[in-house]
Amino acid sequence: MSIKSAQTLVAEALTEIKTLSPAEALEMVNSNKCNLIDIRDIRELEKMGRIENSHHIPRGMLEFWMDPDSPYFKDGKIDMDKEMVLFCAGGLRSALATKSLKDMGFEKISHIDGGFSQMKSSGFKVEKKI
Repeated sequence: MSIKSAQTLVAEALTEIKTLSPAEALEMVNSNKCNLIDIRDIRELEKMGRIENSHHIPRGMLEFWMDPDSPYFKDGKIDMDKEMVLFCAGGLRSALATKSLKDMGFEKISHIDGGFSQMKSSGFKVEKKI
């Protein structure tokens, strides 16, 4: 049995998804053209802070919260007419999550290269309390 490594899955996802630089994402946020979605674990938000005006959807619930047929669907939480821009701590989980949403059929979907660690130094405002 051959198992793909997480690194391989991320590399494959990156060939299929749209990746934004933190500067590109900030421009989209500032022009109100996207939903900024933080998929980090709640403990990461508590420890590191959160990006102002971002929506928190934990990675483990993402597909369920975004599926209109799921009992966990969060109707009205996300503006479905705007691009969904995902980020995590460093860009690996968000790459996999973006591919998963793309596989579900979402078209206006991307993720931020370098994640939260790069966003902090790229003009995004960080709030300490969640």
